[in-house]
Amino acid sequence: MARANSQPMMTISDLEKKAYAIRQDIITALVAAKSGHSAGPLGMADIFTALYFRVLNVTPETRNDKNRDRVVLSNAHICPVLYATLAQRGFAKRDEFLKTLRKLGSPFQGHSNNHFDIGIETCGGPLGQGLSQAVGMALAARMDDAKWRTYCLMSDGELDEGQSWEAVMLAGKERLRNLTAIVDRNNIQIDGYTENIMPLEPLADKWRAFNWHVIEIDGHNIGQFIDAVGEAKAVYEKPTVILAHTIPGKGVSFMENRFEWHGKPPSPEEAKQAMLELRTLQGQITSEHQ
Repeated sequence: MARANSQPMMTISDLEKKAYAIRQDIITALVAAKSGHSAGPLGMADIFTALYFRVLNVTPETRNDKNRDRVVLSNAHICPVLYATLAQRGFAKRDEFLKTLRKLGSPFQGHSNNHFDIGIETCGGPLGQGLSQAVGMALAARMDDAKWRTYCLMSDGELDEGQSWEAVMLAGKERLRNLTAIVDRNNIQIDGYTENIMPLEPLADKWRAFNWHVIEIDGHNIGQFIDAVGEAKAVYEKPTVILAHTIPGKGVSFMENRFEWHGKPPSPEEAKQAMLELRTLQGQITSEHQ
């Protein structure tokens, strides 16, 4: 059986600091790549930190264990946060990620593809397909009477896709209690704000209508997220969706809540300002690098 964590349990404060370190690595890698997505990865850093450093039943040592938890990144364009977290956790080489994001031959492509050697389970890219993959995994686990769980990370924008709702319906019909979806409810997509392009509200009621247990949280409150995962594990009659309300571009003032940063990297000059804000938690602490 895979161990839940090979490191001493980190405090919430330690996890919060780790999330800001991951944000800094995201900025560094995007500047080197000269392309990529900024807003979504920065916004999801807290949740990915909590997943890989506290929640998941998988470690770098047990990445090939058949009993490991599975992670499906459906909105694979936010993969810089997945890569940065895997590197910080020890699944991948941090220096390689920082220097080769989106380069030919690199495992760190612009949309994540399955590299089991660094802990990536599935390919992503076409939005709306990840939950279908996750439903298949959860069904397979139930057929095998396996105890591992499947976590599917999704965007709110991809809920415009019909296939997402087909998967939602099937999971609810099959009562897949071993499946947890995590929706990044950051209210933006590439062309603007979600409620202007294709209104999603009342989003929680829609998931409930398809027999899902719904939990809404502040996606930057790591304690809330950990508690929500624990609640999901205690629900035995249906799958769970965690609607995580996040701030796109979290931690960088000029990126926060700006859909224009959905799909572009910072310039070197913008990155300097971003790194200063991230190192100082937007001015809350003094930095020797100022």
